[in-house]
Amino acid sequence: MTTPAAPHDTVLHYIHDPLCGWCYGAAPLVAAAREVLSVQAHGGGMMAGRNRRRVDAQLRDYVMPHDHRIAQMTGQAFGENYFDGLLRDTEAIFDSAPPIAAVLAVRALKDEAAGLDMLAAIQRAHYQQGRRISEVATLTELAQTLGIAPAAFIAELQRVEQEELANHIEASRELLNHVGGRGFPTFVLQRGNTLEVLDTGRWLGQPEQWKAYLGEQARGTASVAASDGGSVRCDLLSGRCE
Repeated sequence: MTTPAAPHDTVLHYIHDPLCGWCYGAAPLVAAAREVLSVQAHGGGMMAGRNRRRVDAQLRDYVMPHDHRIAQMTGQAFGENYFDGLLRDTEAIFDSAPPIAAVLAVRALKDEAAGLDMLAAIQRAHYQQGRRISEVATLTELAQTLGIAPAAFIAELQRVEQEELANHIEASRELLNHVGGRGFPTFVLQRGNTLEVLDTGRWLGQPEQWKAYLGEQARGTASVAASDGGSVRCDLLSGRCE
């Protein structure tokens, strides 16, 4: 995918988690943003380490109402194999670390755009197809759809897990804390040394309007009325946020 020309120092940072339902709800916004801006993904590890969970009735009863609300607000499809399959599969483990590592592995083997494609494929596999995205076999199959040979992917996945993953998750959480983000997803627009958290709530389900808004933001032509009144701006040099 080719990203249209934008100011070279303008980047949309996307702080996410592959097991975050609202991140899946925001997937059309990510796709739209990629048409006008460079987008960088930062996996936050919401369900990694001690927070990984085996599927059980408590987890299912917690996420299902949220998922139904996400579907209603965004139009994103949640498959029967997810609701009636994966969320009832008590052998399945929800662990954010492997899918985040998979995104990083694909990015290393190809480029940032391919990493974002991998993230989108992982989200569809989880929420639409009800697949176990924390398992290497599933992730390897998804990488193959992007033209990556299984042996190359598995080798790079292992390298990322050993050398890069922990630092990536830590850096993602530090970025989230630095800008005052409230959780996943958080979108941060970087223009030069300035970071601005964008309030995406009102754009859910409206990717074309969001794309137009981002284009204005990138060009610095957004009107006061279009700007987010509650947004947070941070200066990278001073570390000051207001």
